[in-house]
Amino acid sequence: MINELFALTGKVALITGGTHGIGMAIAKVLGTAGAKICVNDISDEKLAACKQEYAQAGLDVFTLNFDVTNEADVDKGISLIEKEVGPVDILVNNAGIIKRIPILDMPVADFKQVIDIDLVAPLIVSKRVAPGMIKRRSGKIINMCSMMSVYGRNSVSAYAAAKGGLKLLTANMTCEWAKYNVQINGIGPGYIATSQTAAIREGNHPFNDLVMTRTPAGRWGEPEDVGNAVLFLASKASDFVNGHVLYVDGGILANFGYVKGENDLID
Repeated sequence: MINELFALTGKVALITGGTHGIGMAIAKVLGTAGAKICVNDISDEKLAACKQEYAQAGLDVFTLNFDVTNEADVDKGISLIEKEVGPVDILVNNAGIIKRIPILDMPVADFKQVIDIDLVAPLIVSKRVAPGMIKRRSGKIINMCSMMSVYGRNSVSAYAAAKGGLKLLTANMTCEWAKYNVQINGIGPGYIATSQTAAIREGNHPFNDLVMTRTPAGRWGEPEDVGNAVLFLASKASDFVNGHVLYVDGGILANFGYVKGENDLID
């Protein structure tokens, strides 16, 4: 019974930007649970490389090149998935970028680019797959939100604005589509140990010290931690979970003022 709740056998899952990092970790977890994995990117080189890495994990993956910000390109890509693999049952809107530029220094074009990829693209891709889910009265949409969906940080204004908007877009998708048995939720990763964060996790980097002392769990998260949470939201186990953002952050949002050692109870 428990295994059946989390089994994704026969389901088609599209993880946008699933060629590396957290997206790939999510795809591997869903693939291990039985889903047919599809990933896209705008780089043929990344798609070829990721296909080999998935194969090493024992997973066959359908790769395709399309731009999540382009409606015609998205329609073409999803149509190919439907033809070659099947209708999308699980959508993980994972593709995204961040630009760390102070507001006064940030060109408006850069701000718009982040909004376009991190907020508008999930709308475009979701609009393309949602009608099929509604018709089948079954589907899962998981939007990659962030801790920045609820608070700001220095130099990430565009990213925070996009992720805050994505949280409310998730809520509004729920208001319109939940009645058709489509579950729409978000994932808010904390600070995750990936190749992108390797440089600041080494040595005595001040940001590493911030993460380690401010996170009640006392560690960086692993990509698989996020993947496991996505598995819950992609499975039958979450059929009555809707409009929720699940923060996978080691407790940092629960107590951002936590300093390891200072606040521990003393027996």
